[in-house]
Amino acid sequence: MTTVTSYPTRALELICPAGSLPALQAAIDNGADAVYLGLRDATNARNFAGLNFDERAVRQGIAYAHSRGRRVFMTVNTYAQAGRLAQWQRAIDAAADWGVDAVILADIALLDYAATHHPLLRRHLSVQGSATNHEAIEFMRRTFGISRAVLPRVLSIDQVRYVVEHTEAEIEVFGFGSLCVMAEGRCLLSSYATGESPNTAGVCSPARAVRWVETPQGREARLGGVLIDRYVPGEPAGYPTLCKGRFDVEERQGIYALEEPTSLNTLTLLPQLAEMGVRAIKIEGRQRSAAYVAQVTRTWRAAIDDCLRHPGHFTPQGNWLAALDAVAEGRQHTLGAYHRPWR
Repeated sequence: MTTVTSYPTRALELICPAGSLPALQAAIDNGADAVYLGLRDATNARNFAGLNFDERAVRQGIAYAHSRGRRVFMTVNTYAQAGRLAQWQRAIDAAADWGVDAVILADIALLDYAATHHPLLRRHLSVQGSATNHEAIEFMRRTFGISRAVLPRVLSIDQVRYVVEHTEAEIEVFGFGSLCVMAEGRCLLSSYATGESPNTAGVCSPARAVRWVETPQGREARLGGVLIDRYVPGEPAGYPTLCKGRFDVEERQGIYALEEPTSLNTLTLLPQLAEMGVRAIKIEGRQRSAAYVAQVTRTWRAAIDDCLRHPGHFTPQGNWLAALDAVAEGRQHTLGAYHRPWR
């Protein structure tokens, strides 16, 4: 049965990824205000092989977080397919029964189901809902009673401010982690190679479609049989996605045609985000290790606390940036669309 439990909230919350129970514990132990997790099935937009939660692990994670005054959000944020809606509805029922603090949803049918059948269960609009303007968010708030919306990583800092000022819903933004060149919830790129989309199957590169092939030219990464990258001996190999692959384009060979691997890092924007009323900073990385979660959470906890104590004198410390760059994609970071228009 759904119950409403109150926990102390901060002016700017830190929401951290949990792809496993050890990662959840690492996030809580290092200062996360809440964690977000998903089930081991297609209802979860990070449905990576070998990761995520079953009922027992969810219950253990909730107990661990709640005993320390922290919260657990559960993602049911893919789009239910025709004839299979019941699977997604059961996930929402389970979330309510287990006592999660919020469900993160994208599909309007699921938002309606949660609002109708579990009105006391807090509802957040997933980044997969792809709400890039305040009118869309306000529609979701009025119609389905969402409490919070997670913004896609395609808005400038001025656009984020405008959204915050024109909606009554809480706004959560991504602060650190893998950066996607696509508008979340609208990407169909991987479906051309795998026959599945992250919007429905829950992962850009299904494990069954990934192949690593050793060749005289180096290690090849193939997705659905499509060559998307080749690594020379000793070169670190990244997570194989089409958008971050290297391709031959006309006379140029082996270039990042769509997007170079890099991580979003908004530490320098913390005072602005706090001042404009952003409610939560989200860390990406449910596919990453517990060690990654611990390091990133610890760093962001220190930064947020320092920013809230000294908003007019906040400067990211060198050791914070070094700690984040050490686990960033490509060991480099960017402000992404926050500082330039998205096209």
